[in-house]
Amino acid sequence: MARHSPLGQRGLTLIELMVAMVLGLLVAAGIITVFASTNSSSKAQNQMARLQEEGRFAITRISDDLRMANGQYCTNSGGVARPAAASQVFLDGLRSPKVYAKAITGAMSDVTTPVTTVLYPLTSAPYSFPSFLSMRGYDCSLTTCLPVDPSTTVTDIPAMGTDVGDRVEGADVVTVRYVNSSRGWTVVGGTGTSIATGATVGSPISSITLVPDTSIGEPPVTDFTGDMAMLADCSNAQIFAVTKSGGVLTPDTANNLAAPVPQQPLSAPKVFDFSRDYQTVTYYLKLVDDGNGQKTGALVRRLNGGTTNPGGSEDELVRGVERLDFRYGVEDKDGKIRFLSAKDVDAATGISCPPGEPDPITTNGCLWRAISSIEVSLVIDGQIPLHTLTANDLVYSYGIDGNSTPVAPSAHAIKPTDQGFVDPMLRREFTALVSVRNFNP
Repeated sequence: MARHSPLGQRGLTLIELMVAMVLGLLVAAGIITVFASTNSSSKAQNQMARLQEEGRFAITRISDDLRMANGQYCTNSGGVARPAAASQVFLDGLRSPKVYAKAITGAMSDVTTPVTTVLYPLTSAPYSFPSFLSMRGYDCSLTTCLPVDPSTTVTDIPAMGTDVGDRVEGADVVTVRYVNSSRGWTVVGGTGTSIATGATVGSPISSITLVPDTSIGEPPVTDFTGDMAMLADCSNAQIFAVTKSGGVLTPDTANNLAAPVPQQPLSAPKVFDFSRDYQTVTYYLKLVDDGNGQKTGALVRRLNGGTTNPGGSEDELVRGVERLDFRYGVEDKDGKIRFLSAKDVDAATGISCPPGEPDPITTNGCLWRAISSIEVSLVIDGQIPLHTLTANDLVYSYGIDGNSTPVAPSAHAIKPTDQGFVDPMLRREFTALVSVRNFNP
């Protein structure tokens, strides 16, 4: 019978077992370290990819509206131009719709210069649409905005602060207006939309009958909900108060400075609901809760004063936006461009103005119509704090702060912590130079 030798039954000694466990732990620690490093790197790369995508979208969306500032129907060149005074610089009347209504600012949203102020005085005769109503910017520090804080005159725009729902401190605001030429009713006469005037050329408008052409998608008559109409063609525009009965608009004598007269010659004219179709677009940054116990900045596009107005909306476009700044390129008569702050543009009067429009109501803020380009700058963060980021990962540049090279968050003129944000996040600057396609002083 075979016997097993006790020497063949030997196991592991305690020392051997401990050595094996240590080696196993070292291997496991190495694997965990590699995994953690890879995971952290993956999170940073994903954040950077998302940040880049959202930055491009934000710049594109803002640029689309800025280049349309003061856009009129149906084109922004040509038309009936005339020389302005001794300068012989031709001024296209399209740039300055003629206003017959007594109280035009009541029909627009986000107006920071009401009709009773010195800058926009009362008048007794028709006048040109002031340029600062087509575009107006506001430069904001951590405590104030110049030339005025829009939240002090526009109720629905929040004041600056560091609580959820506040406007982000240190971020600029801009408002532009332009005609939504895809709306309105085309004047064709006959059985379509038509204008009734006196028998002679130059007679005042007695009525406008709206007949929507559904084949080209014109809105129903019920879409005209305001009390002010805009009659525009490729060369001219008139804005006047009306009363509405069914589909018939009648100039409101009591609320007009004079009887509105369609300028001649008319070229493919359209009738617009001025309150709805002469769009007001405002951009600002708002503090929102990211759902993870942190606050982040959201880029808000506000259309026609928000959701309470016909055709209005207030949309959150992109999150993670901490800074928003605009610089305005003013072009002089020699074609030279200088970039100014909103305060400096707004303060211009008199000899600083480009050639004056016909029948001006004021020269204050005249440089808003001399802006040929706008520089947009943003800082966008990754939204989710990454505490594994090194000091070199946290640095970023922002030209508005005068940084030629990337610096730490605490070294910027406006620090993220001042605005209610945390430091350990990826941040990048986005800039664009936008040409204003309607520049035609």
